Amino acid sequence: MANAKYYGTGRRKSSVARVYLVPGTGKVTINKRDMDEYFGLDTLKVIVRQPLAATETADKFDVLVNVRGGGYTGQAGAIRHGIARALLNVDADYRPILKSAGFLTRDPRMKERKKYGLKAARRAPQFSKR
Repeated sequence: MANAKYYGTGRRKSSVARVYLVPGTGKVTINKRDMDEYFGLDTLKVIVRQPLAATETADKFDVLVNVRGGGYTGQAGAIRHGIARALLNVDADYRPILKSAGFLTRDPRMKERKKYGLKAARRAPQFSKR
């Protein structure tokens, strides 16, 4: 692992995360900011660290992330997906652990598109008899 850099792309809703794992001490940097500074909620920080905790590699890698699109929750999910994919590049033996935890599955739920004749995806104009 001499100066290795492992890459994984994560996606959720409209967020896309480009994740790099570099051998280090476990520091997570998101968009050139520390994770504690970037995410206000502790639950989002836990979501990001889940794949590292499951594979017991939390203190072996530094995580560098570029993420864009969506909100904070979607971004956290995209980062988790990206970290899980990058860990597969590190060692393929992590696959059963990550797969059983559901970190490799791309969440397919997306915003439904607006249809013509309606005010939103399913919201119809208000009905009036007269």
